[in-house]
Amino acid sequence: MPGDRVRTSRSDPPHHTRVPRYVRGAVGTVVEAHGSYPLPDDLVRGLPSEPQPVYTVRFPARALFGQGDHAVTVDVWESHLHPVEDRRKGNP
Repeated sequence: MPGDRVRTSRSDPPHHTRVPRYVRGAVGTVVEAHGSYPLPDDLVRGLPSEPQPVYTVRFPARALFGQGDHAVTVDVWESHLHPVEDRRKGNP
């Protein structure tokens, strides 16, 4: 959901993945949902893929690259996202 903090999967599979290496394991904030689509990671390997939600996630450039005052946005499939507990609110 928009506003949720999430961490991308850290997985480095031996096959295609739509999670860019520079955001793997990074924490970002969901900006918006884009509907549901089959996971390209499975489709390119000839595997069946049920549609799943896709979200735009915003990451601070400084957290990804060590510098920069801007943000980077990446579209990420739900199966590659994990909730991050917000200790300030006590919510996952």
